[in-house]
Amino acid sequence: MRLSIVGYGKMGQLIEQCAKQRGIEVVSTIDPFNPQATHKEVNESSMKDVDVCICFSQPDVAIKNIEDACQWKKHMVIGTTGWTDQMPRIKELVNQSDIGLVYSSNFSIGVNIFFKIIEQASQVLNKFDVYDILGFEAHHNRKLDSPSGTAITIGNLLLQNIDRKKSLVDEKLDRKIEPDELHFSSMRGGSIPGTHSVLFDSEFDTIELKHTARNRLGFATGAVIAAEWVVDKKGLFTEQDMMNQLL
Repeated sequence: MRLSIVGYGKMGQLIEQCAKQRGIEVVSTIDPFNPQATHKEVNESSMKDVDVCICFSQPDVAIKNIEDACQWKKHMVIGTTGWTDQMPRIKELVNQSDIGLVYSSNFSIGVNIFFKIIEQASQVLNKFDVYDILGFEAHHNRKLDSPSGTAITIGNLLLQNIDRKKSLVDEKLDRKIEPDELHFSSMRGGSIPGTHSVLFDSEFDTIELKHTARNRLGFATGAVIAAEWVVDKKGLFTEQDMMNQLL
């Protein structure tokens, strides 16, 4: 398998390192701002001999990168957030191009195992209404978005499995929270790679599920594994689809 990496910042460079460690050839790196990248844009030259594009670029160019990869009929791994409001159009593009695209707010294998644990735990806690549910996430001071895409994914997982919670609240609260609301708070500072916690809290005890990333290596490795998985697929997939098959 041969890769192109779109977005050659710290994450892109780590993905390149992980790919090479797994014996995968990186034939192009694409970034208009990094002089170390082999190309500045997605074009005939940068897409030559490419099987899968891994995209970790900025959210404002994610749609264009997907459109470009579809034009050249290259399978895709998308780790960029902020584009899913255009999902119907992207799904149509992917199907027309006859490629496979897998996307996630977080490709870390550990985080995706964490998603499965939360899903199963919330189904159990759904039966015990003495527990309230809340979430918390913390990231480094350079992160551009808040809440994290991972926090939103966790919040939606909880809403899907806990009947008494109907809506996710992820902004500052200057009022009493409603019983059917689930609050997921965020904090930014320091060099924290990423921490996500879910608390099931009652008057008598607290059950806490927590994932703490030590570095970005887990995210990069997961993205490369996703590329290996999607290379022979057609259609639009989530990381959860991949994990369900791998498990």
